[in-house]
Formats: sequence, C-alpha cells, structure tokens
Amino acid sequence: MSAGQRVREPRTARRELRLPRASNPAPEIFLWSRAAIWAAALFALFVFVPNRHPRAARWDDPTLTHDLGAVTDVWARWDSVWFLRIAEHGYNAASGAASAFYPVYPLTVAGLGRVFFGHYVLAGILISLVAAFGSFLLLYQLTEERLGADGARRAVLYLAFFPFALFLQAVYSESLYLLLTLAAFALAERRRFLPAGLAAGLALLTRPTGIALLPALALLAWRERHRLRALGSLAIAPLLFCAYPLYLWQAEGDPWAFVRAQRLWSRHLSPAGPFGGIWDGLRAGWAGVEQLASGSHTHVYWTAVQDTDPIRAATINLENLAFLVLFVVLTVIAWRRFGSPYGLFAALSLAIPLCVPSHRWPLLSMPRFGLTIFPLFLALAVVGRRPRVHTAIVAISSLLLGVAIVQWALWQWVA
Repeated sequence: MSAGQRVREPRTARRELRLPRASNPAPEIFLWSRAAIWAAALFALFVFVPNRHPRAARWDDPTLTHDLGAVTDVWARWDSVWFLRIAEHGYNAASGAASAFYPVYPLTVAGLGRVFFGHYVLAGILISLVAAFGSFLLLYQLTEERLGADGARRAVLYLAFFPFALFLQAVYSESLYLLLTLAAFALAERRRFLPAGLAAGLALLTRPTGIALLPALALLAWRERHRLRALGSLAIAPLLFCAYPLYLWQAEGDPWAFVRAQRLWSRHLSPAGPFGGIWDGLRAGWAGVEQLASGSHTHVYWTAVQDTDPIRAATINLENLAFLVLFVVLTVIAWRRFGSPYGLFAALSLAIPLCVPSHRWPLLSMPRFGLTIFPLFLALAVVGRRPRVHTAIVAISSLLLGVAIVQWALWQWVA
C-alpha cells in the first residue's frame, strides 16, 4: 500500500460518517435552541438562587405558577401569573386589569390544562413550544421563497437566538401570536383569504397588535383580480374579534374594558400618536446618557422612575431605545425588500405600542414586542448575508439572550 493510499483512506472514512443536512433545518434549530435556553434557565435558577429578586414573592402566586417543580415552573414568571389566573378561574375571578390579556392563549391553556388534570403551567409551556415550532417552519418557508435556503436558515437562526426568544417557550402568548401572524400571511400569499381572515381574527384575539394585520392583508387582497371577494373574506377577522368585547359586556358590563385596562398598566394614549411614544423614548434615552455619564446613584435624571436604581433605569431606557432604532431600520429594509404589506405590518406593529407609552418606562416591553414582528427577521436575514455581519448578529444576540435568561430565572424584569 502506498503512502498516498494510506492518506486517502482516513479521509474517505470521515466522509462516510457525515450525515446529510436536512432540507429544512428549522426543526433542528428549534430543538437545540429550545434545549439550550431551557438548560440555561435552570442553571441560572440553581446557581444564582440567592440573588432572586427580594420582591418576587409579591409578584408570584405559588398556587398558579408552582406545578411540576423547577423544570417547568421556571417558565412561569410575570405576566404568566395573569394568563394562568384567567385559564384557571376566568376573567370574572380576576381584577379589571386582566382584560388587557386577550383570550385565545389563556383559553387554550385552560382547555389543555384540564386535559392534563390541572397542570396549567405544563399546558402553557407545551402550547408555546408547539406554536414556536410551527412559527419556525412557516418563517423558513416564507423566507426561502424570497431569499433562498441560506437566507431562510439565517432568519430562523436569528429568531431562535433573538435576545428575548426565551418568551417563545414561556407561559406567554408570544409564540401563538407569532404563529397566527405567519399563518395569516402565508395563506394570503396563496390567495386563501378566508382562512387568512380566520387566522387574523385569532391573532386579534391573542394580542392587541393583531390589528396591524388587517391593513397589510388588505393590500394583498387589493392586488387580486376579485378584490372585493378577497376583502370580504378578510372581513371575518374583525367580526371574530367582536366576540371579546361582547363577552366583556356580558361579564363586566363594559365592552371596552380591554381598552381601559391599559391605564391600570401605567399606559396612556398619546395625543401625538406614535410620535408621542418616540419623543418620550428619546427623552428617557437622553436622561439615560446623562445618568451614565454622571455615574451617580443618587442624583436622578429620569424622575419618572423612583423605585429603581437610576443607573439601572438609564440602562433599560437606553436598551429599549436602541431596540426601537434597530426595529425602525429593519422595517425600512423589509418594506423596500419584501413589499408594502410586510413593511406596513412591521410599521403598524411598532406604532401601536408607541401610541400608548408608559408614564414610567416610555418604551416598556418594546424589545419583546419585536420578537413577534416576523418581517424584522426577514430583513435581518438580508443584513446578515456577509459572514462577518452574520457572526456579529449571532454573537451579540446570544450574549444578550444569556443575560435575559438569568434575569428571567431570578424574577428580574425582562423587556
């Protein structure tokens, strides 16, 4: 046997051990990203448990969030308490603030939780995971049609490791809403406007920003030859949503309780529309720059928040503003690259929370809201075409995701 043959044989053996890459990498990305995030949350919980927020007991309700132990309970934090309370006891047993949480997700948790003999936390996690899996598949499909397989893989990867992707497996409505918005667009693109309208109606009943779907889908319908029929099919979405105010009218005597409930969460309707939220966010961001430049923990520049360390408040306000700027840039890219329906949906999804800024935190939860605006990930896949940019996106997202997971596990406010 010659020396050249001895060198070639090991290379042949190594080639035989390689597994063919799946045609759709979304399931693989879903599995190992969710497993990694789950493991990181448990690691943070067990290692840093002495650093648990001292007021966590005030926000938690063990009768709702404690189910099968830490493995599942770590995914029931903050708004999860409200979703679980509605799922177990209904809106009547909760305070008026509960109507701000739209019904599709808690009702789904209620149904599956009863099938699981009262394990509502487990039910909520499974619903979120199944919806997230469907979202990964649909996002890959939509992106592949526009950017090819490599672009689709990047979009799914960016979603999987978005800094607030932990909410895709928490007892939150993000996964279900994301799935419904993707389904509505996918169906409308295939000219199946009646099912698209049904998906949009369910999205409206899942999160307030679901209304952003209607103008975007209407643009797709307007392009059809039989536009009146297509638009008429989409009309089922607002009709379906009417079930919620009708229920609130019957149960609480106030069909607009879901609107008034926003005031109980320190939000107010800005007379300047989304520009009011942007202006307040810029003011808070500038105060954050002054706070960090001073390094003072005693002098407060953003006086709307008095119960939080001013350096921490400055960092949060600047983080929220940075994400808003990023989302606006990606919205412009999505509009120019994928068309007005996608750009309009992204723009309205940002404008709606900006119209109702918080008194204390003007851009409250803005980074988390971006998680459910899928055109942003299509646009990010365009930006990440260059290897160095792709590496930077994954590295920065993973770093911020790790920080958010630790915060979440310890009952620190996230997004």
